Amino acid sequence: MFANTLFEVHAESLDGAGTVLEGSNRVILLDRDGVLNVDFPDSVKRLDELEVEPQALVGCSALAHAGYGLAVVTNQSAVGRGLMDRPTLDAVNAELNHRLGGVIDHWYVCDHAPEAGCRCRKPDTLLLEQAHAELGFTPADTWFVVDAGRDIEAARRFGCRPALVRTGKGAATATEYPDVPCWDDLAAFAHALTDR
Repeated sequence: MFANTLFEVHAESLDGAGTVLEGSNRVILLDRDGVLNVDFPDSVKRLDELEVEPQALVGCSALAHAGYGLAVVTNQSAVGRGLMDRPTLDAVNAELNHRLGGVIDHWYVCDHAPEAGCRCRKPDTLLLEQAHAELGFTPADTWFVVDAGRDIEAARRFGCRPALVRTGKGAATATEYPDVPCWDDLAAFAHALTDR
């Protein structure tokens, strides 16, 4: 769905902290838990546990309306730990996308347990490599909206721009990564990027 042609966004100030967005192509990468849905200690394991972050729908809608393609890049180790099966995970992701207006076009999911030693579990970068191969974005011009340190590290290793939100683990993570631009939630990030 995403074109390989990249469209530049003019530099502008973001987030009252004076952060400057110099340029971005038309793909936004998103973590799932804590960014799109409410995070739980053992993740969302059933459909009845799914709760959308309050401003996630507004944020996704604003980004999609502005012409950004949305791709989720997420660790979901509950499958590998035997807490849920892959069809249930896929159903949860489909329902989340439905509640967000159906605007998420691509999902890149690591469902392995942490001890599996895979390359797709963030902070490793295989999921980002797969997204890049399929979507053709320029990493240095691509924002990855996250709430946890491992996601920031994955973004940095692959050369993407981490954007931190204070939902989920984000408020605590912001104290560990004071150099990463930070917004209250996905809607705040989206409006800063699209309100020109």
